[in-house]
Amino acid sequence: MGKMVLVGKCWQESKLLWHIAFPAILTAVFQFSINFVTVGFVGHIGVVELAAITVAQNVVEGFAYSVLLGMGSALETLCGQAVGAGQVDMLGIYIQRSWIICGATALALVPTYVFTAPILRALHQPAAISAVAGRYTRWVVPQLFAYAANFPLQKFLQAQSKVWAMTFISGVGLALHVALNYVFVTRLGHGLFGAAMIGNVTWWIIILAQFTYLVSGCFPEAWKGFSMLAFNNIAAFVKLSLASAAMLCLEVWYYTAVLILVGLLKNAQLEVDIMSVW
Repeated sequence: MGKMVLVGKCWQESKLLWHIAFPAILTAVFQFSINFVTVGFVGHIGVVELAAITVAQNVVEGFAYSVLLGMGSALETLCGQAVGAGQVDMLGIYIQRSWIICGATALALVPTYVFTAPILRALHQPAAISAVAGRYTRWVVPQLFAYAANFPLQKFLQAQSKVWAMTFISGVGLALHVALNYVFVTRLGHGLFGAAMIGNVTWWIIILAQFTYLVSGCFPEAWKGFSMLAFNNIAAFVKLSLASAAMLCLEVWYYTAVLILVGLLKNAQLEVDIMSVW
């Protein structure tokens, strides 16, 4: 009898866990696939373009993405504590505080996008790949700020178990991304520039849809509008964000290091293209 009760409790807990985890996994897959789709369409343009976008996404964008995800991860801890303590009204303050910190971090990361070409050349990457990657990263600077807005929104929604809305928005965004790439990159031939602009549009559609959901009145206790209280205790929030970012970055930067080393090989374009498939 006792074993049956234990099994029943485990089953109930598992259902509750997967109710949040499954849509969160789908959301991550959909959002990751946005860049994957971009690489797929750019791969039909040329070998250099494929190698360049692989380096740009996995070295420069990957660096910025991991930093911003880490900085936004502090919100996960604080929102969970606030919900557990019954202080749901603090969630709106926390997300605004996280936007401020992530926005400032994104602004500090802009030079890595603007000066991608000389940075890659300093890392002894091929000149042709560095030049094309440098142009691409300058075009996708708006995506950097989309990441800064996206991660706090995700943590806010996850803390209140409103994950399916985020999954639906990301899924629609991915479908739209595929359609726009097919029209503008494949059919109309706008090339790498078109792929970059479509990426910007897709990410900001996702952000605006999530923000609209946030302010639509679905969270009357958690979101009460913008407040100057968001600027309080910024220093403590930054410390927690930096600790989260450090742990996450150490986990994901190994692939960036591998890609840079691959760029030093004799036939770098081919080797980097192979890495894009991996």
